[in-house]
Amino acid sequence: MEQLRFDYGEGELFLDAGFRLFKDDHMVLVGSNGTGKTTLLNILSGRFQPDQGRIEWLPKTKVGYLDQYAKIDKNLTIFDYLSNVYRTLLDKEIQMEDLYESINHLPDSEHDAVLRRASAIGEYLIEQDFYAFKSRINGILSGLGLGHVGSDTSIHKLSGGMRAKVILAKLLLEESDVLLLDEPTNFLDIEHIEWLTKFLSEYSKAFIVVSHHEEFIRSIANVVLLLENKTLTRFKGSYDSYLKEKTLRTQQHERNFESQQKQIKELETFIEKNITRASTTKRAQSREKVLEKMVRVEKPIKLKKLKILFPYSGRTGDVALVVKNLVIGYDRPLLKPINLKILKNQKVLITGKNGIGKSTLLKTIIGEIPSMGGSFRFVEGTKINYFPQENDLNDDWTPYQVINHHHPLMEQKQIFPVLANIGIPHDLALKPIRQLSGGEKTKVRLAVMTLVKSNLLIFDEPTNHLDVHTKRFLLDAIATFPGTVLLVTHEEEFSNHIADQVLSMTD
Repeated sequence: MEQLRFDYGEGELFLDAGFRLFKDDHMVLVGSNGTGKTTLLNILSGRFQPDQGRIEWLPKTKVGYLDQYAKIDKNLTIFDYLSNVYRTLLDKEIQMEDLYESINHLPDSEHDAVLRRASAIGEYLIEQDFYAFKSRINGILSGLGLGHVGSDTSIHKLSGGMRAKVILAKLLLEESDVLLLDEPTNFLDIEHIEWLTKFLSEYSKAFIVVSHHEEFIRSIANVVLLLENKTLTRFKGSYDSYLKEKTLRTQQHERNFESQQKQIKELETFIEKNITRASTTKRAQSREKVLEKMVRVEKPIKLKKLKILFPYSGRTGDVALVVKNLVIGYDRPLLKPINLKILKNQKVLITGKNGIGKSTLLKTIIGEIPSMGGSFRFVEGTKINYFPQENDLNDDWTPYQVINHHHPLMEQKQIFPVLANIGIPHDLALKPIRQLSGGEKTKVRLAVMTLVKSNLLIFDEPTNHLDVHTKRFLLDAIATFPGTVLLVTHEEEFSNHIADQVLSMTD
């Protein structure tokens, strides 16, 4: 890719950006939320066309793309959807069976020719390892945590996280020459992130992965591609070596900028003092030319310190929540009756495989869906602040309108700082939600929470799409919250540094 430029209508995302991908590159694409990582994958996959530049794949390169919001035909079963990967071979098998069947209706003189054709197809299917495809499908489903779900299950019965896994499974089965994966660990729990890590580490071809999950990218990367300041910089080596080199480059960039600014100031001061003096005019004009021809060093962009704070409404009793024989589910129970007691100010991590019922439990205790039996009781005076896994924002609204909707009495001069504190600057605050990146949408939802006083925070996968910088401030905000926290997350750093109790949900 060379000299790439792309304007999404609100300004350029890329300015003469370029890089090369080699056949054994296990590349991770990193950068802050909103810099254009998903857009770049869309351009590489051919979904978006650049305004300028050249993108050239080696002839016959098969590119597979997983985006954050991929669509899927919900009327298919899991097996039907995944077996489409082998549609050409399945059609060959049908052709072979038809040939064998046709012998019953053909004269003896044609039998040998038909049998040879059918046998040739059979040998081709064996060469393609066709008869092991069911095993491959089951292996990937198991690795991604769908082994307990029957492959004959209709996709419309799956949760959003399970559907995302099925889409990922299909992409992995296709064995493309290049995989483009946008946030593949979203909706995966720790066990299945480990499986995907191993799969990608052993992948014999190339991939580009967008992810903010540091442990994951640390384990899979042999190349890091940084998207920053509208350009792309390639770092050969591990993620840790990238971090070290980037730190050194940043420090050098800052020194170069400061040195040049000092030089510019000296030149400008000399010109101002000497341009009108007859004896020194020529020297001043000479310095003006130097200033005009100078290639300016861009001002270093420093990540702003975020201010994430969840207001505390005051203490409650010693026991925050009691659950007795609670049965959760929709048309049928998902688990055996649940019993638990959560004490005041505890930070509780809820774990379990996808589809086990973590989100269903949270929705049940906040009253979003009815229980199927048993009971739960919050201590009197409990005030809940809830972050759902699903994006519940109106795509037609701006972040400013979102805050204004929840707090109509807030003045304009109060709303913009609330959004800026969490990384949504003034220009983004006035854009429709649909134009924001996944991480920026998450930030808007978190901004709403920072205006709610509570003594119980409930989070369902709050880090999906968030960049590393924002996650660190969110981690601190949750850890320092003086009340009780219920947290569903696949982030190991969160579970290691926050939780003082773990609720493991099992069948």
